[in-house]
Amino acid sequence: MKEAKIVPVIMPDIGEGIVDATVSYWCYEEGDFVTLGVDLVEMATDKATFSIPASATGILREVFFEEGEEIRVGQTIAHIELLEEESK
Repeated sequence: MKEAKIVPVIMPDIGEGIVDATVSYWCYEEGDFVTLGVDLVEMATDKATFSIPASATGILREVFFEEGEEIRVGQTIAHIELLEEESK
């Protein structure tokens, strides 16, 4: 049995001295199919609101933070499982 290839979704450094942000809204739920580059989650800081795109095409397997929770830059916020043909 093949092991699934997992791609992390990382909280990016958006600059301007921002070190954390709060999850405002997940655009997809665990188990949903997502496409590389689509808005996956909306984040908010005291200065801005921004979206984090999906880092791969596949199935959103794990979401590590719920709406309202704070995430620091560099943390893994979710995992996307690549589709078998994508992981070759």
